[in-house]
Amino acid sequence: MTAGEHGDARPVVPCVGAIVHDRAHRLLLIRRGQEPGRGLWSVPGGRVEPGETVAEAVEREVLEETGLRVRAGRTVGRIRIDAGTVLYDVVDLACELLEPDAVPVAGDDAADVVFADAATLAGLACTSRLVETLSGWGVLPG
Repeated sequence: MTAGEHGDARPVVPCVGAIVHDRAHRLLLIRRGQEPGRGLWSVPGGRVEPGETVAEAVEREVLEETGLRVRAGRTVGRIRIDAGTVLYDVVDLACELLEPDAVPVAGDDAADVVFADAATLAGLACTSRLVETLSGWGVLPG
């Protein structure tokens, strides 16, 4: 048995992230208002509540954090985030805007919200590995 294979007793917290592009292929980002990553930019998302599917969770989180209604689609990727006392197991889903002309408004755990093009994204302080992960999944803004 290798180290950590069965010895990591930290709770694993199921979470979701939303990959939402507008018509101009800008990526929806929120500035986190809470830890982990307070003050840093990331995709909308959060914990999956008991009894929720990942699709229901991502649609709820986007609405709570940005005021936008989306329909969850395919899984884009999955990542584990080490937060010290817990591991966040995050499933990122592609989401379609149901009202493409709606303007996002920061709410819930989001301190700010923006549709970012590549140049805007380059100037934002993002959560650890966000840009590299999204690049690997081929979902960065065009």
